[in-house]
Amino acid sequence: MEDNMADSNSKGRRLKDLIEAPDILISPGLFDGYSARLVESRGFKSGAISGAGLSECHLGYPDRGLMGFEENLSNCRAIADCCDLLLHADADTGYGNAVNVYFVTQAFEKAGMAAVMFEDQTWPKRCGHMVGKSVIEAEEMVEKIHAACDAKKDPDFIIKARTDSRGPLGLDEAIKRLNMYAEAGADLLFADALLSEEDISTVAANVDKPLTVNMGLGIRARTTTPLVPPKRLEEMGVAAVSYPRLLTTSAMRGMINGMDAFDEMVKANEPIDRPDLCVNFEELNDMLDVKFLDELEEKYAVDVN
Repeated sequence: MEDNMADSNSKGRRLKDLIEAPDILISPGLFDGYSARLVESRGFKSGAISGAGLSECHLGYPDRGLMGFEENLSNCRAIADCCDLLLHADADTGYGNAVNVYFVTQAFEKAGMAAVMFEDQTWPKRCGHMVGKSVIEAEEMVEKIHAACDAKKDPDFIIKARTDSRGPLGLDEAIKRLNMYAEAGADLLFADALLSEEDISTVAANVDKPLTVNMGLGIRARTTTPLVPPKRLEEMGVAAVSYPRLLTTSAMRGMINGMDAFDEMVKANEPIDRPDLCVNFEELNDMLDVKFLDELEEKYAVDVN
């Protein structure tokens, strides 16, 4: 890695400051420009780009390892270009071995991310809350973390290490792996699909770097990790929490409701006005900052008189 000086205002540094702050860092999940702008408009400073959300939204298939590196990267870059959020990228297993991870890390850093996450699943991976997961040897993942840390240009760019070993190998193995990844240089640790509050508190008390957890849909329970409010997580020693499936599932519910009303209109052959189901044109354009484009058009308008 090049010996670069730390930038006190870099995205990585600012995200690290939020992680190290006394209050737990809350990062809603993102998957496109709409969701990024909405999260930013609500005052959040950080957003977690959901690999599952990208796969579902842009490919139309579940999170089962079908999305490639360039598809992931290009969508993350587009999200970074339309907002000022401090973004966490989900780089799955790194798209290969430690050498691949080296270049993947640099690519996501150049794309405007503040953090990138690598996981220790075998490939093709699957959503962490699906059955049938398996993991690589911990030593192989350690080398991936070494490569990621060597590759980053900004020393404060955050390497987030995820283990999926809780299910197949047990809680003790998950804690052991997270500490191995921390020793290898990971800045933020994540054990996916923990099964109870006790699991979460046990991991938080026994790892050597800040812990982040995944609360999934955020407002609807799952059969795996229980829903725990942010302040309760903070009391348990958790530094950060993400809600990767909140907006993907909310968007799907909204689209289903909209199509149901549309079906009624088609069958009845009568107009239906449902402002509760659709934002209006002005609200949509305000969210997407149309005023900025108007200002640019006015600034660069050609006077032909």
